Amino acid sequence: MTLNQFLLLLLPEIVLTAAACVVFLLDMVWRRDEARGRWLPWFAVLGAVLTAAATVVVWPMAGTDGRPLAFAVGQGFGGDAIPMMALDGLAIFFKLFTVLVLIIVGLSAGEYIQKHTPFRGEFYALMLLAGLSIMLASAATNLVMIYLSIEFLSITSYVLTGYLRDDPRSTEGAIKYFIYGAGASAVMLYGFSLLYGATGTTDLAAIATALAGGSVTVHWLILPAMLMALAGLGFKIALVPFHQWSPDAYEGAPTPVTAFLSVGPKAAGFAVLARLLLTALPAFRADYWAGVLAGVAIVTMSLGNLVALWQSNVKRLLAYSSIAQAGYMLIGLAALAPQAESWTTGLNGLLLYLFAYLFTNLGAFAVVIAIENRTGSANISDFAGLIRRSPFLAVAMLIFLLSLIGIPPTAGFLGKLFVFGAAVQSRMILLAVVGIVNSVVSVYYYYAIMSQMFFGKAEDEEPIGAAPIMRLVVGINAVMVLAIALYAEPFIRLATDSVQMLAASF
Repeated sequence: MTLNQFLLLLLPEIVLTAAACVVFLLDMVWRRDEARGRWLPWFAVLGAVLTAAATVVVWPMAGTDGRPLAFAVGQGFGGDAIPMMALDGLAIFFKLFTVLVLIIVGLSAGEYIQKHTPFRGEFYALMLLAGLSIMLASAATNLVMIYLSIEFLSITSYVLTGYLRDDPRSTEGAIKYFIYGAGASAVMLYGFSLLYGATGTTDLAAIATALAGGSVTVHWLILPAMLMALAGLGFKIALVPFHQWSPDAYEGAPTPVTAFLSVGPKAAGFAVLARLLLTALPAFRADYWAGVLAGVAIVTMSLGNLVALWQSNVKRLLAYSSIAQAGYMLIGLAALAPQAESWTTGLNGLLLYLFAYLFTNLGAFAVVIAIENRTGSANISDFAGLIRRSPFLAVAMLIFLLSLIGIPPTAGFLGKLFVFGAAVQSRMILLAVVGIVNSVVSVYYYYAIMSQMFFGKAEDEEPIGAAPIMRLVVGINAVMVLAIALYAEPFIRLATDSVQMLAASF
């Protein structure tokens, strides 16, 4: 592979890195210019748009011969190239997913960041770098690369969570996030070391080959190694029992960061978990990881929904909602059936759910940001009388909440249909029933917000005027939530094609 070919394969990552550096430099140049707060978000969004364009350029190169295109990012001790990343459908999906997250969060954050901190350039640059880490993690095919990219994502997330330096809640959330993250990372790394010790390689495909042809005596290491890896990745996804950091970090972080944490790291965790299980450990599905994931999914969605019932702060409520949503998504991996002649294979359901969740949750947080920009807080009581104070925001929030519940015709319904369908197809009836029951339970705490919006009486009936850019962001997300359900075929095809090559290795 020539240098030019290598750089072309990394073009989206290079563009995103350059965009972050440009934002850093512009912030240094405009340090004394108060107008920089209005322009820096647009440069960050432009960087994400250019990254999307670069992704479209490399898209045709993704596994053109029917196999994922693997490439090295370094040289081994003996001079041999070490495969570290792949350009396949899954990597392309998460590159596009990441730039959408960056664009939506970047547009939503402008007014909030300008009001709450003077360190604006660093915020947008760190957000772009966090997006870069998600792209690297989703394409990683080597345990070393997985660990480095996950740590990259963790470090940027810690800083962003504690970005409001004068807010004790922000600092507390960041410290708790860091402490839990450090422990989970150490456990995950030890699990990776067990896999390396059992197989003598860190390449995911080579691990599968070594386990298939190796001694049965090393197979007893796989379960503890898998559980330790799940601890680190479950921390990013906020799976129970690795979720403890989530409510405090979500409540204390700047609200745009909370929106990012609820979607970005969760997607990265699922991307790495799917690639690790399907590429390195496909032979152990029936014996080990299908049952483990099913149990974790049941506990995660049950605890997330039950604890959410007692929340009075919307950010904290959405934190537990995010935990429950992760449990629903995990059903797609637990009920995996990649060779099934069906509309759902579990994998495509997971990606479809993630895509629906992106617009649903970021849309809900955009409404929260718009209200917080005017009221200064994010309690459920602040939504009282919203239908009279801002009919547009109230109707949009209703759409997002219905999607989180999974009521048609919303994107959330389509995502749940695919993951619950995969569970039924795999004869995991209990898993599907628990998921449906939990969806019904979630109606109660989502209705608490709805009742305040439509029937509550606000102390201050003054209209809430959202900025034009916030109205645009909320509107686009609401349209996409409906469009994914009403015109589902292109999105289903994208999700199915994105996992086709990965599932073929199963």
